[in-house]
Amino acid sequence: MRNCKNCNTEINSKFCPDCGQPSNLKRIDGNYIIHEIEHVLHFERGILYTIRELTTNPGQNIRKYLSENRSRLVKPIIFIIITSLIYTILCYVFHIEDGYVKYHEAKGETSSAVGNIVKWVQEHYGYANIMMGIFIALWLKLFFRKSNCNFFEILIMLCFVMGMGMLIFSVFVIIEGVTHFNIMTIAGVMGVVYCVWAIGQFYDKRKPASYIKGLFAYILGMITFWIFPVLIGIIIDLINKH
Repeated sequence: MRNCKNCNTEINSKFCPDCGQPSNLKRIDGNYIIHEIEHVLHFERGILYTIRELTTNPGQNIRKYLSENRSRLVKPIIFIIITSLIYTILCYVFHIEDGYVKYHEAKGETSSAVGNIVKWVQEHYGYANIMMGIFIALWLKLFFRKSNCNFFEILIMLCFVMGMGMLIFSVFVIIEGVTHFNIMTIAGVMGVVYCVWAIGQFYDKRKPASYIKGLFAYILGMITFWIFPVLIGIIIDLINKH
């Protein structure tokens, strides 16, 4: 008889009956790393399965994740971070410079808080997507206020949807990197179209109003996402000047 190192419950088996912690943790080695990678990428309940489900029927599958089964899809925060990381790596590999907003300070100009904030967003797409999702979720909550979904459920939905948007961008990055045709503008349009379609599917795919409100919420969310940090940067710059 021993106590669980996680919750201090007495255990006499391989796993704690209270929290499920193994009584003896295996040492981290090469097999452990391979197992963790397989756990994320395996088809049945991993990222490939998640991509397939979000491609064919995003609204229904996300609703099932929220209300019925949370083991079929990859965790939403992990999903958007992984997909954003894929996009960032591909941009680096193919030497494609692209961001939500292209911003360059004039030569010789003193570095500003606004410039630093925009640069940070361009270099951290995963975090930026999550923060942008917060603003879009606020607008969706306003436009779909009769829906029974709370703010956090909407945010989880957007993690899946915007993660798929990053994968769409990634496909176009590969095409542009191979062909050298400038098609990232098309990627932006396709990404927005998918996001609006998936949002409409999530709320009520039979009503055109779902897609219209989804489009306005997405656009307004992007605008307010940029207004907020730029205002903070301006305030910081004004304070520093004084």
